[in-house]
Amino acid sequence: MDDFTILETSRLRLRRFKDTDLVDFMAYRNDPEVARYQSWEGISEAKARAFLREQQDLLPGVPGIGMQIAIEHKESRALLGDCYFKLDAQEPWQAELGYSLARAYQGQGYATEALTGWLNYAFQTFNLHRVIAITDCENSASVALLERLGLRREGHFIQNIWFKGKWGDEYLYAILREEWLQLSMKQ
Repeated sequence: MDDFTILETSRLRLRRFKDTDLVDFMAYRNDPEVARYQSWEGISEAKARAFLREQQDLLPGVPGIGMQIAIEHKESRALLGDCYFKLDAQEPWQAELGYSLARAYQGQGYATEALTGWLNYAFQTFNLHRVIAITDCENSASVALLERLGLRREGHFIQNIWFKGKWGDEYLYAILREEWLQLSMKQ
């Protein structure tokens, strides 16, 4: 376990959520385009407040418990979105990551920067062997992001999830520690 506080990249600060994130958090969580490929549809103010408070106390690296990490723009201090991180409960040397970004900040390299920073931190801090990410097959932006980061498509699940009123297909992406370290050296 690690007492995570703040991780900085060139333009971003990955940090714990704060109560002052409420308005921006609710804005992107209630945007139908952002929610389109997410497990949620939106969030009430009461649930958003409870979620932010819950996330403030969580420690990353507790096997089986997922944590959301806020993505903040350093200069403007705007909340851009969040990263999800969870160590596998049975195999804590493996982890899953996810992400959400407000629509206004998509397509500007922020997700790539945030996930690169988080993967560097996570592989090093938790001595991970492997990280996975799962995305809807129709989410071409997410597919492109994961491939740009160097994750390999390892699985194509056909109608494996009942998702927003219909069966959905998903891709499984993964990267091993040594692969990530090799890519990091080239950057």
